Amino acid sequence: MSSNILIKRVCQYCGNEFSAKTTVTRYCSHVCNNKAYKLGLRNKKMVEYDMKLQADKEQATPLAGQSVYLTVKEAAALLQCSSRMIYFLINTGRLNAINLSIRKTRIKKLDIDHIFSDSKVSLVKEILRSVEAYDLKK
Repeated sequence: MSSNILIKRVCQYCGNEFSAKTTVTRYCSHVCNNKAYKLGLRNKKMVEYDMKLQADKEQATPLAGQSVYLTVKEAAALLQCSSRMIYFLINTGRLNAINLSIRKTRIKKLDIDHIFSDSKVSLVKEILRSVEAYDLKK
């Protein structure tokens, strides 16, 4: 409701003092009102995006802690490498896996942990030699 009195207010967007004609006025001008509205929409979108990103992260995280056996994709995510590298490690015998059927290759999590129990330098050299030998065959 409008009245003849003027109320001193502080704009919630820019912080300037102004005279309001109503008790519910929050902004000094239409421009501040629009900017605050757009800022609110932007913040709402960012919160929704952060929630979606968090949900995607939880969904994409492999179930390595919960499962004893991993798929090739989960093993690749755990080792932060490609699935081709996992298949290469399986084919060269450095990683034990079992093929249950087509696209049903499973790897024990303990076997992945066992890769890192060897000395890193000798393992890297051995893998590099195998990659070179594998490339020369093609």
